[in-house]
Amino acid sequence: MFPNSILGRPPFTPNHQQHNNFFTLSPTLYSHQQLIDAQFNFQNADLSRALSLQQLTYGNVSPIQTSASPIFRGRKRLSDEKNLPLDGKRQRFHSPHQDPTIVNQIVPLSGEGRYSMPPLFHTPYVPEIVRCVPPFREISFLEPREITLPEAKDKLSQQILELFETCQQQISDLKKKELCRTQLQREIQLLFPQSRLFLVGSSLNGFGTRSSDGDLCLVVKEEPVNQKTEARHILLLVHKHFCTRLSGYIDRPQLIRAKVPIVKFRDKVSCVEFDLNVNNIVGIRNTFLLRTYAYLENRVRPLVLVIKKWANHHEINDASRGTLSSYSLVLMVLHYLQTLPEPILPSLQKIYPESFSSAIQLHLVHQTPCNIPPYLSKNESSLGDLLLGFLKYYATEFDWNSQMISVREAKAIPRPDGIEWRNKYICVEEPFDGTNTARAVHEKQKFDMIKDQFLKSFHRLKNKRDLNSILPLRTALLKR
Repeated sequence: MFPNSILGRPPFTPNHQQHNNFFTLSPTLYSHQQLIDAQFNFQNADLSRALSLQQLTYGNVSPIQTSASPIFRGRKRLSDEKNLPLDGKRQRFHSPHQDPTIVNQIVPLSGEGRYSMPPLFHTPYVPEIVRCVPPFREISFLEPREITLPEAKDKLSQQILELFETCQQQISDLKKKELCRTQLQREIQLLFPQSRLFLVGSSLNGFGTRSSDGDLCLVVKEEPVNQKTEARHILLLVHKHFCTRLSGYIDRPQLIRAKVPIVKFRDKVSCVEFDLNVNNIVGIRNTFLLRTYAYLENRVRPLVLVIKKWANHHEINDASRGTLSSYSLVLMVLHYLQTLPEPILPSLQKIYPESFSSAIQLHLVHQTPCNIPPYLSKNESSLGDLLLGFLKYYATEFDWNSQMISVREAKAIPRPDGIEWRNKYICVEEPFDGTNTARAVHEKQKFDMIKDQFLKSFHRLKNKRDLNSILPLRTALLKR
C-alpha cells in the first residue's frame, strides 16, 4: 500500500474525518502572504535537512551536479530543439551548477507475475513535520482480486496478448515511482508543510507501460487553484528547490507555462521522467475511475495498450502536437466497449454513483476499485475482433460532427452548446468535470490525419488480420 493519503491510509483521525475536511485547512490556505512565507521557508530551510535526501541509500550513485534548468511554453520539448545553441532556445532559468559527470544505471527490475492486479503495497512513512501534518493511522486494506488474461484463439489476438505481456508496467516500475514520490513529498513539505503529493495517471490507473512517465499532483488545498497565477508561483518555488537542493537526484527540471503549468524532471536514479502539477484534483479522481474499469473485465487492459501503441506509432497520440492525449484514447476505448450491441463495460458512475461521487474525500477514493465486483459480459468477442471493431467504429460509424463521447453516460450524446465545444473537431467528455479532454485537436489538418489513420488501419487489419500490418511488433516491443 502506498504511503500517501489516497492509497490506504486516511491522513487524519476519525474526528477530523467527521468534519469532511481533507487537510483541515482554511479556504485561504495559500494567500499572497503565505506564498511569501513559503519563499522564506525555501530560503531558510535547514540545510542539513535539505541535504538529508542525498545521504539516503538510493541506488549505487553519488550526488551529481546538474546543468541549467529550462522553462518552456509548451507541453513537450521538440526533438530538433535539443541541438540549438542556448540563445536560440526558449526562455530558461540558468543554474550555476556544472554539467552532469556521472550517468546512473537503471535500477534492476525484478520479474513479478503479470497476471494479477498490482497490489497497493505498504511502505511505512511518518511525516517529518508532525506539528503540521497529522500522522497516518494504519488500517487494513483488502488485496486486489486476481485477474487472469483472456484466452487467445487466433493469431491477431495472440499478437495483442504477447505485446501486452511484454510491455505492461511491472510492479517494480511502480515501486520506483512511488519511492521517488515519497522522498519528494518530504522535500516539498519544507516549502508547504501541509501539502500532499499524489501519484496519478497511467502509472496507477492500470494502463501504464514499462516506458510510461510518472504523473504527480501536488495538492496544497482543497479549493481550486488559479493555474495562471497561484499554481505557477507555487511551481516556481518547487522548481527552485529542485535546482538548488536536489540537484544530485533530479535532472533537467523544467517549468512549463502551459494552460495547466507543470514542472517536468527526471529522477536520475530510476531514470523515470515525471510531470508535476498543482491541485489538478480531477486527475486523482479519474485515476481511480479508470483503474476500476481496467480491472473490471480482462480484455480491457490488453486492448487499451495495443491501441495506445498503435496511435503512438502513427503519431496521433501527442496532445502537445495537436493530436489525441493518452487519456482521451483510453476514454475512447472504454466508450467503444460500452456501446457494443452486447456491452463489455457498463457506466460505473451510473451503477455506483456513491462510489464515484466528487464529494468523496480524496483519501478515500483509493478504496473504490476493490469494492466493485467484476462485470460479467455475455460478449465473447476476441481481442482481435475488438481491435478491428474499435477502428471500424471511429472510422465509419461515429458521427464526429454532432456527437460527443461520454463514458459517464455509456453512449454517444449530442454535443453541448457551450463555447468549449464549438468549432472542436473531437469531443470527449471528462467523466467528472465535463470538460473536453480532446480540446488539443483544434486544427482540421490534424483531425483529418487522425480520421485517415483510423480508416487506413481498419482496412489493412481487416484484409490481413495481422497486427504487423498496422503496428510493427518489433519496433513496439523495443520501445516497451
